[in-house]
Amino acid sequence: MTHTTTPDGDDDIAVDPIDRVLASAESRSGVRVFGSAQALQDASTVAYGDTDGDQWDREERAALRRVPGLSTELEDVTEVEYRQLRLENVVLVGVYPQGSQEDAENSLRELAALAETAGAVVLDGVLQRRPHPDPATYIGRGKATELRDLVAAVGADTVIADTELAPSQRRALEDVAKVKVIDRTTVILDIFSQHAKSREGKAQVELAQLEYLLPRLRGWGESMSRQAGGQVGAGGAGMGSRGPGETKIELDRRRIRTRMAQLRKQIREFAPSREAKRAERRRNTIPSVAIAGYTNAGKSSLLNRLTSAGVLVENALFATLDATVRRAEAADGRVYTLTDTVGFVRNLPHQLVEAFRSTLEEVSGADVIVHVVDGSHPDPAAQLATVRDVMGDVGARATRELVVFNKADLVDDDARLLLRGLEPTAHFVSSRTGEGIDELRAAIEDALPLPAVEVRALVPYDRGDLIAAVHESGHIIATSHEEDGTAVHAHVSERLAAELAPFTV
Repeated sequence: MTHTTTPDGDDDIAVDPIDRVLASAESRSGVRVFGSAQALQDASTVAYGDTDGDQWDREERAALRRVPGLSTELEDVTEVEYRQLRLENVVLVGVYPQGSQEDAENSLRELAALAETAGAVVLDGVLQRRPHPDPATYIGRGKATELRDLVAAVGADTVIADTELAPSQRRALEDVAKVKVIDRTTVILDIFSQHAKSREGKAQVELAQLEYLLPRLRGWGESMSRQAGGQVGAGGAGMGSRGPGETKIELDRRRIRTRMAQLRKQIREFAPSREAKRAERRRNTIPSVAIAGYTNAGKSSLLNRLTSAGVLVENALFATLDATVRRAEAADGRVYTLTDTVGFVRNLPHQLVEAFRSTLEEVSGADVIVHVVDGSHPDPAAQLATVRDVMGDVGARATRELVVFNKADLVDDDARLLLRGLEPTAHFVSSRTGEGIDELRAAIEDALPLPAVEVRALVPYDRGDLIAAVHESGHIIATSHEEDGTAVHAHVSERLAAELAPFTV
């Protein structure tokens, strides 16, 4: 027990130090779950429930909980047992030209959600209107000084720029702001590195990180000097000043390039397995449907609703990175696959597009793309444009597309009219309540391509395996049971048509 003393010198009530520490912590903000994108939406938008299957990854993802407000710096020796991980406190900064303030604000809100998903607390955000970013400090010398004062006032330790900064801009802004400066690309790469689960996903993320890091290496003094003689060696010291060769930063660059070559080879080795699975599906003429869309639009929730796949669902950006393929069956018995792909975001780093090209092949090779859009988002038109740009980059622009506005339970009638104006043929669904799911399933089945060959055959009763194959992979128009066998009129694959050829009529 300790005693507190009043300014008059009188002893006050004895205070237990444990009670004092806990009361101090409780007076600050409450417990925060690591990774929830509160800047974008609140907890009411999380779409998971009984239809999501088994969420095996959820417990592991939520195992790390951070408690803001409990400082890592000791205020009293009695607090040694109560220290917790301290969240990074960040300030956001962006630049926008005349007339695009609304887009800039939406982009900054999205950056706030990205920062929260990466594990930071957003304290403040500022926007500067200027025709072009300053080539030296991004926001100009005067505004950089104001940013330094803001950072000091709110107690931030990191500044995040809403763009991809040049290495010189980042260094100059750090010199003025006196805190760490990172950009939007760094935050996205950090989220990907936290959420990658498979070997291929981890290799793809590491490759993207190294490609981003290579031109941004910084030297911290010449720990190894260049070989040079005469007046240029060691400030003109001459003989005896010749260094051993490469500088330390050149050694680092060479090691990074070597590692990048190893990762590219490793990613290429994953390709034959994926291609073999796709070839088997093509051989059996199994149609494929890819679920693509903006990050946090509800793609995994929709896949779980359609197939009970049990894919991780979380109110966070880029919660799932690895493509998940699940089997589905149409009402007429045809089998097709549903694939959940990685989400997109505005200004998606080109390093990630290149590194995840193998995952995005699922989109380019699909027969139908279900384009999921967050109907409750403040700027759904930008989501549509961003996703279509990336789909164009991977060669999927000509694929049949079904636009789906998800989270319809959060959209009122007026907003639905506006969304209908964007996409007149779009479907409104809610992965949370099940609204529109049956209609979407029927639309997907209608969009599936028919097998190539139309056949009419009388199949003997002892060849029931052929009838089963027609039911599974073909599209049956009519069937009847005759005296000599089963009469079937259907669209089937070329391979199955060849097996049915002896029985055609």
